[in-house]
Order: sequence, then C-alpha cells, then structure tokens
Amino acid sequence: MDRALIKDFIAKRVAKELKDGNVVNLGIGLPTLVPGYLPEGVNLVLQSENGIIGTGPKPTAENAEPFYVTDAGGQPSSVALGGAFIDSSVSFGLIRGGHVDVTILGALEVDEKGNLANWIIPGKMVPGMGGAMDLVVGAKKVIVAMEHTAKGAPKILKKCRLPFTAVNCVDMIVTEMGVMKVTDEGLLLVEINQEYTPQQVQEATEATLIISPEIAYM
Repeated sequence: MDRALIKDFIAKRVAKELKDGNVVNLGIGLPTLVPGYLPEGVNLVLQSENGIIGTGPKPTAENAEPFYVTDAGGQPSSVALGGAFIDSSVSFGLIRGGHVDVTILGALEVDEKGNLANWIIPGKMVPGMGGAMDLVVGAKKVIVAMEHTAKGAPKILKKCRLPFTAVNCVDMIVTEMGVMKVTDEGLLLVEINQEYTPQQVQEATEATLIISPEIAYM
C-alpha cells in the first residue's frame, strides 16, 4: 500500500467505530486524524487528559496560540463551543471513573492477549508515560490504531517484549492490513484490506490469527 495513504486509511476505518455523543480520548499522532473522517451526524466530545473536555479542531498556524492552549502531546489545540478547561484531578476522575467511551492510541507492540506496550523503549529517552496507563484501563473501549509493521518487523506479537503499558486492555487493532478483535481464543481477523490476502496479513504478524468465516473488506 502507498505509504502516503496509510495513516488516513487507518483513521477513516477507526472513525466508523465511533457513535454520536461518545466521549473520546485521542492519542498523539495518527489518532488525531480520526475526527476528520466521522460519519455524517456523528459528533463527539473529545477529551484531552491534560485538562480539556470538548477539544476543538486543530487551529491553523495563523490562529494557534502554542503557549496558551495545547493538547496532551504539547501541540496547539482549541476548545469547542461548550467545552471547558478542567484540572488534572477532574480529568483523571473522568478517565478512572469510566466516563470515557473510547480511547484511540498508537502502540509499539500489541500481543494476542490484548496486552499493550506503547510508553517506553528501554535505553531511550522518554518524556513521561502520559495518561495511557489510566486510559487503557479506564475507557470502555480501547482501539489501537497503528501501522502493521515497523521497518518490516511485526508489531502484533505472541507476547509483548517491551514493558507493558497495561495487560488485557486492548479490544480492537486497526492497521492498514486489517481489523482484528481481541477475543478469549486469540486475535480474530474480521476485516482485511483488499490489497492483501489473509496469508500476507499472517506473514506480517507474529501472533496466530483466527480468520473469521465472515471476513469482510475494510
């Protein structure tokens, strides 16, 4: 698949999982593209764990105030009409209290048990763990949106090798190759990019995939 199309392709598919009125937390990077592909009639309440409920669209360079309003990744942000600034205790109270319907985030590794590693590579500098550890155990649904491999190496493994962010927390994985649901039996491949075959998806995946008998195209 053309690499220039991958991130938007993934974001467009993830957007189909969201429902009108959902409270949604978006991780940095690829997940921030998702609101641009929402189906007609679907409006979200976006939450940023650094203290915004009702996050607005990304501001243009002309009207951005980078030292005034930023998202959790430190990028210029805005607040939608009706939104509010909240302190950290309220923000994480929303997360830990189960009031976030969906969190969408990237990953370094995910495994067949739904374990997630996305916060540190040992030996490399990390700015901090952020809110991921709270989000993936507090949100009602956890969607990992990421490229299927990293420099050709699988990111969907039998067992994560990097330090866990949390265990048994991922519900769905969406990549440019397919859509996988985490089940008690393992990873169920429910949708596939029509540019690939199930065998090609399996070859790019260390974990054993269960091919759904009702598999559909993304």
